[in-house]
Amino acid sequence: MLTTDVNVRLVAIARTTFDTELAHQLAVQVRSSLLEAGISLKGAEAFVSELDEAQNISQELAEDPPDLLVLLQATFADSTLAVQLAGNMESAVLLWGLPETPTGGRLRLNSLCGINLAAHAFKRQAIDYYYVFAAPDDSAAVQLVQTLAAAGRVRRLLSGARIGRVGENPVGFDSCQFDANALASLLGVTIVQISLERVFQLAREADSKSVDELYRGLQRKLKGLEELDLSAVRRTLAGYLALRQIANDEQLGGLGVQCWPQFFTELECAACGAMSMLSDELTPCSCEADINGTITQLILQTLSGQPAFGSDLVAADTEADTAVLWHCGLAPLSMADTSVPAKGTIHSNRKLPLLMEFALKPGRITVARLSESGGRFRFVLGTADVKKAPLSFSGTSGVVQFKRPISDVLDTILREGLEHHFSITYGDHVSALKALAKQLGLEVVDL
Repeated sequence: MLTTDVNVRLVAIARTTFDTELAHQLAVQVRSSLLEAGISLKGAEAFVSELDEAQNISQELAEDPPDLLVLLQATFADSTLAVQLAGNMESAVLLWGLPETPTGGRLRLNSLCGINLAAHAFKRQAIDYYYVFAAPDDSAAVQLVQTLAAAGRVRRLLSGARIGRVGENPVGFDSCQFDANALASLLGVTIVQISLERVFQLAREADSKSVDELYRGLQRKLKGLEELDLSAVRRTLAGYLALRQIANDEQLGGLGVQCWPQFFTELECAACGAMSMLSDELTPCSCEADINGTITQLILQTLSGQPAFGSDLVAADTEADTAVLWHCGLAPLSMADTSVPAKGTIHSNRKLPLLMEFALKPGRITVARLSESGGRFRFVLGTADVKKAPLSFSGTSGVVQFKRPISDVLDTILREGLEHHFSITYGDHVSALKALAKQLGLEVVDL
């Protein structure tokens, strides 16, 4: 989970009538714990005790919204300061209260009562918040900050993101349909329509030397490349250059590409290899113009800092309690099990290159989908382990074991009528995704 790229603002609230010396010591410890965890912090270290101070910081937050605002209740204060700081923000807010040991003497901080007042005020004013009541070095509290900040980072990245839709989804692939207005309202994402003709024209005009360089680079990564139709492979690489140029020119965060039949019939090559290369460069690509799939991949790669891959669930073995995630050959090469060389190959049905063929490397993955099944947005989330296994089918595939029994997973997918594409990335990022779902007001469907 990314922490160094997040923007966390830590603000300590205190009243001077309490033990500000102790409060300052604890606030310094909180800051140190977050920094030691690799979390980037912004803002001054001074306490906020007066309304005009809170107003000034509130203006700073409006001009530079953080991924997460941590309001540290260093001592008791009424809710006025907290509401001023958090009331006009779209970012997530975490109230942090500090325990103190009963001594029979003075109540030095009264921090718990402070976050109680703030939570009540936030609830009355419909300000979304989280809370933690923990010591400055509490590992669970630090983990919560990391999780919420990562979710906030994704939310901030999505707001203003531009996703390219090349062509349209094939007839009968209703699971790749999308609602552009709803995506703009929910996430702030803009969909940019791009014609296949534009891609094909740029591919035909691609610089021959650039194609040569790409080919030589792939020769070092893929087995069997020399056995394929060279002219068709070069057309796939030219298609990659075309899509990359469009992504750069249009400032796109990802692409949903109508990969068939036109890439085969008009450009006479497969789009799969081009999309694999782009996804490896963190420009996520989905086949069949699956916009919600591309957005899911963008979310996952932001959390993991690694590429994401859109796959089909194509097999389920209830006795072994495993499943197979597969697609033709557009998975990023960085996901390959390096114990067996990745292979350049042809599309199993269309018989044209270039596709990437390999088994997924072993490891924990997050499986996710921004779903519109049932006419409303939901987050489909789960974790699975990719097993060390030979290639199940031609193309790219991995044998996986979900956290839940595969019979239950399959029942959920079919009973809920979920889309046939599921995005994956390596690592367990479900906590951050659930936090993001909460911030967006989305129901979670558990795989």
